[in-house]
Amino acid sequence: MLYLISITILLITISFIFDRQKTFTALKIALKKFINIVIPFIFMLILISIVFLFFSESSISEYLDNKNIYLNTLISALAGSISLMPGFIAFPLAGLLKQSGVSYMVISAFTSTLMMVGFLTFPVERNYLGTKVAIIRNIISFVIALAVAFLTGIFFGEILL
Repeated sequence: MLYLISITILLITISFIFDRQKTFTALKIALKKFINIVIPFIFMLILISIVFLFFSESSISEYLDNKNIYLNTLISALAGSISLMPGFIAFPLAGLLKQSGVSYMVISAFTSTLMMVGFLTFPVERNYLGTKVAIIRNIISFVIALAVAFLTGIFFGEILL
C-alpha cells in the first residue's frame, strides 16, 4: 500500500510541475467524487451496524442447524443478502459456524451471498449502475450463490443425487 501512495504522490507532483491548473482541476474533481462516494458508504456502514444488532453469531448458528438443510440454506442466503461484512470477518465467522455444527452447504450460501448480493449496498449500486442493472446483478448473484451452495453440499456429501 505504501508503494501505491508513493507512486501516487510522485505522479501528482510530476503533473503539478507540468501543469498546475489541470492538476488542481483534477484534484477538485477527485475530491468531489470522493465525497459523493463517502457519504453513501458511511450510511451503508451505519445500516450494517444496525443489522448486526439483530444477527449475532449465536443467533445465526441457532437458526441454521442441520434439521432441514434446504430451508436453512435459503434462510442463510437471505440473511447473507441483507448483511454485509468484509472477508476478514466473514470467513472466521464461517469457521465459528462450522464449529457450531452448521453444514458446509449452509455456510457456503451465507458467505457467498454475504460477499456477492447487496441489499444494503443497493442504493449505491442503483446510483452508479442504474436500477435495472443493480436488480439484475443482485438476482444473478443470488442464483449463483445458491448454485455454489448446492454444489458444495454435493461435494461434501451433505446431499446425495
